[in-house]
Order: sequence, then structure tokens, then C-alpha cells
Amino acid sequence: MKILFLIPALLIAAGIIAQNQVNIFAGPQATTASYKVNDKKQDTEFKFGFHAGVGMKVPFENRVYFSPSIFYSLKGYKVKFNQHVYPPDPDAIDNNVTLHTIEVAALLQIDLGDQPDHFFICFGPSVDFQLFGKEKYNLFSGGSVNKNMKFGFADYGHYSTCAVARFGYESSNGLLLFAQYNLGLGSINNADNGPVIRHRVFGISIGKNINRTQK
Repeated sequence: MKILFLIPALLIAAGIIAQNQVNIFAGPQATTASYKVNDKKQDTEFKFGFHAGVGMKVPFENRVYFSPSIFYSLKGYKVKFNQHVYPPDPDAIDNNVTLHTIEVAALLQIDLGDQPDHFFICFGPSVDFQLFGKEKYNLFSGGSVNKNMKFGFADYGHYSTCAVARFGYESSNGLLLFAQYNLGLGSINNADNGPVIRHRVFGISIGKNINRTQK
């Protein structure tokens, strides 16, 4: 896992060497999950988190750019069960999950104009690394459980995939504002016959190009 923490430094170094734009960004987000047990949808609620990261803007063709980024993302969800499920526990009636993740995105950016002040769109895939998390749930038999999430081949998974879409604005002084939606494609559960859990995240970011090149 140590290699994950080298990626931001490598991105910045590559950007400086190639004279590409490097940016930093952060903001709040609302997170939940698409949660199904035996193909039956479970009731979920949003939780609030935040994200922060670093990205690049590499010229590709005309107003099209390669825009990779890596960011920390605090995700989670609340779910109520209408049937028995593992994980978290066959006796659980609900679950309140908080996940600390690192997301690596390979996006394509299209600037919607050739002026220094312009709107843009981004889209592409990402890989989501579930580092660690907590879950709290109540039991049919009474009482509650508050514990660290267990990751493994028969439990929660450390990896998933997402589709990412952004719509934003870039100013002539390098200020960035954008909204982001993450659609989870892969389930974060590995257990056989367990739930299918896919992230759903809505976020707003403010950022800054820290080595802006002139057009």
C-alpha cells in the first residue's frame, strides 16, 4: 500500500518536468451506496464526507486534455435490511459504514471554449482503494456492534472501480470550481452470496492550478 502515497509526488514531479498544469482541489461530498441483497434493493441514506487531492492537465489535442488525479475520499452509507445478510452479520438489521479511501482517476477533459475563462467537462474511470473503515449496526436479537470493517476474499474488498464525471469552471487566474459524480461499478463486497454494494458520491470541489501555463 505504500506505493499509493508515492503517486501524488510522482504526479507533481512529472507535471513540473513536462511543464503541464498541476492542480490541487478539495471539497465536501454526499455519499451513499446502491445496496442489493439477492437482487433486492435495500433502503439507504446519505452520509456527508469530504475529499482532497492533486491532479494534472496534459495537452492532448486542441481543447482535449488527459486529466489524471489522485485523491483521498471519505465515503460511507447507511442501510436498513429487509433480510439476513453477511457482511456485516446475519443478525444485523442495519449498518452505518464509514470508509477511508484513495481514488485514482484517469480522466479525459474537454474545455468548452478557447478563452482563459471557460467551462469544462471531465469523464473517465477510476480505481477505488478501500484502506480501512468502521461499521455500526443493530441486531435482531438486541444490542449493537461497533467494529472495524474486515477486508479479505470472504469479506469486504479493498478495491473497486468507478465511473467519474465532472462539470466545472476554470478561471484565467487558475481557480477551479467543479461538481463531481462517482458511479460505483464494482461491488465492495467479496463474500459469496453476499450483498452487492456500489458507491454513489456527489461532490463539490474548489481548487487551484499551481503551475498554470499561459495559452
